[in-house]
Amino acid sequence: MEFPGQKSGGQADLSGRRLVIVSNRLPFNIGIDNGRVEFHPSAGGLVTGLASFREARKQATALPAEHLWVGWPGASVDVALRGQVIREAAAQFQSYPVFLTEEQMEQFYLGFCNATIWPLFHYFPTYTDYRPSFWDQYKQINLLFADALSTILRPDDVVWVHDYHLMLLPRLLKTRQSQLSVGFFLHIPFPSFEIFRLLPGEWRREILEGLLGADLVGFHTYEYTHHFLQSVLRILGYEHEMGQVMAPDHVVRVDTFPMGIDFEKFAAAPADTETEAEARELRKTLAGLKLILSVDRLDYSKGILNRLEGYELFLQSNAEYHGKVALLMVVVPSRIGVLQYDLMKRQIEELVGKINGRFGRVGWTPVVYQYRHVPFKSLTALYAVSDVCLVTPLRDGMNLVAKEYLATRADGAGVLVLSEMAGAAKELPEAIVVNPNNRLEIAAALKEALETPAEEQKKRNSVMQRRLRRYNVTRWANDFLSTLMGMREIQDRIDSKLLSSVALNEIMTRYKKSRRRLLFLDYDGTLTPLVRHPALAKPDDLRMELLRTLGSEPRNSVVIVSGRDRHTLEEWFGELPLGLVAEHGAWVRPAGQSWQRAKLLSGSWKQQLLPILEIYADRLPSAFVEEKEDTLAWHYRMADPEQAELRASELTDHLLNLTAKTDLQVVQGSKVVEIRRAGVDKGSALLAWTGHGDYDFILGIGDDTTDEDLFKALPEAAVSIRVGISATHAQYNLRSSADVIELLRSFAGLREETPASGE
Repeated sequence: MEFPGQKSGGQADLSGRRLVIVSNRLPFNIGIDNGRVEFHPSAGGLVTGLASFREARKQATALPAEHLWVGWPGASVDVALRGQVIREAAAQFQSYPVFLTEEQMEQFYLGFCNATIWPLFHYFPTYTDYRPSFWDQYKQINLLFADALSTILRPDDVVWVHDYHLMLLPRLLKTRQSQLSVGFFLHIPFPSFEIFRLLPGEWRREILEGLLGADLVGFHTYEYTHHFLQSVLRILGYEHEMGQVMAPDHVVRVDTFPMGIDFEKFAAAPADTETEAEARELRKTLAGLKLILSVDRLDYSKGILNRLEGYELFLQSNAEYHGKVALLMVVVPSRIGVLQYDLMKRQIEELVGKINGRFGRVGWTPVVYQYRHVPFKSLTALYAVSDVCLVTPLRDGMNLVAKEYLATRADGAGVLVLSEMAGAAKELPEAIVVNPNNRLEIAAALKEALETPAEEQKKRNSVMQRRLRRYNVTRWANDFLSTLMGMREIQDRIDSKLLSSVALNEIMTRYKKSRRRLLFLDYDGTLTPLVRHPALAKPDDLRMELLRTLGSEPRNSVVIVSGRDRHTLEEWFGELPLGLVAEHGAWVRPAGQSWQRAKLLSGSWKQQLLPILEIYADRLPSAFVEEKEDTLAWHYRMADPEQAELRASELTDHLLNLTAKTDLQVVQGSKVVEIRRAGVDKGSALLAWTGHGDYDFILGIGDDTTDEDLFKALPEAAVSIRVGISATHAQYNLRSSADVIELLRSFAGLREETPASGE
């Protein structure tokens, strides 16, 4: 499916806009040597991938060359040297540094990012540190990034925020510049709701709200996308339609974009003179051996110990391979000084020593272990000579090593053994896919890989290589940016229906000039925010005084039109000079008069349907049935949202079948299923006033599907407003009930006197 502005596989049309990439790290590290600033290239999958895309952009004349990379330069910089760093970063790297102190990085990077989010999102809750000071520092650093960006961003910039370090930043940017195009991409897994909910309530809500500040949120796999949408629904209560979340202030698209690599760069690497020489030396040194490659950053999520134990089982079960196979294990240093990493390094080295001591002999070392950084040419030489690449993380967002290995094997040979817990497994099913927690499975996969015929290797690899060549890093980035630009069109369409200042002034002018006014106002979700239980929505003093002021104006007829029962409305608003409509039009009460029933109805149908609603309520914890005089309502706002949607659909279908040949109507509202008489609705209730009066200003405001009956029944000259961002028959949208209160205060002349509730 393509969305507006998306050109599948093509180049993202930024229409001359500047692309601003924001990540925790810049594409370089700086060092200070005798007062001199030195710049060194950064390592890491995110930086490498984005740098590859940036290089590709330089070669694509159809794309604007102007871009900026914003992030931390990798070290604490003295204030006196910051001006020099800013100038050189701009000149050499088209980058803008955000400066942090060592103490800030300790609490932020080693603290919340890597002691809280990293273990939790990788399903290691026992390693997770929920220290409040970490969270406070995380918020401060995200705010610091927002402050830095505010000084350099232009209104038409396209901002692309990356990874778990900056999950609060999209909302901070949008709050300051609502028209800014902001995208966010998460490069690690997004965990299931049951894991994510382990975060304290305030933290998890702010993280989700922060991410939903973006116009587009991207993930590597559909699973991560689904987990995110599930958490948004369960924690914030925001539903989605085809991946589009209707947040209170804008629409957010949530989608899947599996990150690729610079395929041609790796495919060409074996032909490089230095790489070829290094590969030749490796083959000479390890002549006569089948080579299994393991290369990973030191991290508990990578499953390095598991693959060593799997290899040990392989050697134990297959004595015929003794002296004929070697595991080349390269572990790249990472986060030195972190307790779990230091412990794991010792465990790895002890296990390597154990395996070599148990199985090794003169002239054969089963595990060739190296703990070092690997430059590109050395890495591709390892890829080129290895018969098997063993990639078995316990959990990984994507894992580019698997893709790089396949891209480097231009000869089509080699076998990839890949963990099903890596995001890459979704794209590379032709690999030998294993569960990394099962050492026996790893051992069996190694035997299968070593015995796979050359013809079968080439057959599998050619399929995967074609896929990786097609969906490379440039295609990944272009697809993301194209979809982001498409969201701009959707946002513009939504913004066009929002009540603008120009439209507001026109409405105010008409209101002031009018002789007789009719204000039809829904209550729940319109005059007050929706709450978990109907009894909690009793109007406060501010709303009561506002309604009293509007209703006391001689030219005004103000009507509260609600789905609530008449006794509740009478209790709450009976003393005010207002008209009241209860049960969506079943009962009406003009100001100062008594209640009148819209139709003389028999209530026998309720006794037949009430037991059915109660059965469904019993099957859904926290759902309940409300019996009114002329309607029945099955409420499920407090119930589990996913289970509730299923039960609500089942109940609606059941009721529609039962009422098909009656004059009853089944209506699905906001977290409620209602049964009422057909022809009795808010639109029909309007006639009780318009049929007996000559109004030159009519206003209707509501937030629910039941209010659409009112909007359709309003005269053409009337003003109609729906609260919330959604498709509607109303002329305008307002974002929230707070905006409704502000509008009514404008009518009442109270705008400057008291703040609206919730502002």
